[in-house]
Amino acid sequence: MKNLFVVGSLHLDVIVKSPRIPQKDETIIGKSVEYVFGGKGGNQALAADQNGASTFLAGRVGSDSFAKLLIAHLQNSSVDFSALQVGKGASGMSVAIVEESGEYSAAVVSGENLHIDEKSIEVPENTGVLLLQNEINDKVNLEIAKRAKAAGSKIWLNAAPAKRIESNLLSLIDLCIVNRIEAEFYNFSNKEKNENNLTIIKTLGQQGLEIIEPCGNIKKIPAFSVNVVSSHGAGDMFIGALAARYLQGDPIESALKYAQAAAALHISRPENERKEITPKNISDFISSNL
Repeated sequence: MKNLFVVGSLHLDVIVKSPRIPQKDETIIGKSVEYVFGGKGGNQALAADQNGASTFLAGRVGSDSFAKLLIAHLQNSSVDFSALQVGKGASGMSVAIVEESGEYSAAVVSGENLHIDEKSIEVPENTGVLLLQNEINDKVNLEIAKRAKAAGSKIWLNAAPAKRIESNLLSLIDLCIVNRIEAEFYNFSNKEKNENNLTIIKTLGQQGLEIIEPCGNIKKIPAFSVNVVSSHGAGDMFIGALAARYLQGDPIESALKYAQAAAALHISRPENERKEITPKNISDFISSNL
């Protein structure tokens, strides 16, 4: 099995549970607060590791108490994070408010994530997929993508948060993963998809997902129905599980169905139980929903 190499952000997420998301200028009383390992890069690496991928992670933390918590979390996984960089500033962090329905809003402060030194990052041998996101500097994504592509790796971009993708990076991407809001922002033309041989996965929450092929053909896969505890982190679980199954040899549609099931179990459990989700749990869940 080839390796997954994730280059991306690391945040400590401060998650506030609240009856609802407050309006502008409004203060309401929250119910609880949790401090959770996060950042799209870190979350996706851990999700892939949880689902059986041989996972390498490159990112950057600061020299603060948040960094100690982030590193301790990585140490409890099988992820190879020997490429982790440590800066002198503050580690990345985010604040999320999760309402009773499970929906949430969040703000991110990037900190040392914006100072990743791409020159000191080496692509691991036998990398099958390089997984990138938009929470670090574009120049880092571009430089690492060039090296990984030259080494024969596929390049996947979770294009979140939504921002312009430079044409030189777009030309290297094999698979772009976006949610419905991000898809509206990008709205790739047929010419862009064809010229770059770009496949797009558009996730639609309870409406499932769409696979948009370079030729423009669209395939739809329905979602699993579950009771939502919180949707926070569901996209990262989906992407990590997708990469894991793809690298284990699953056809893309089978890998997508597995990833949807992983995300469904993720959103139906409290945060402190999500790390206990196993590939067997996911396979059993799929079998019970045939």
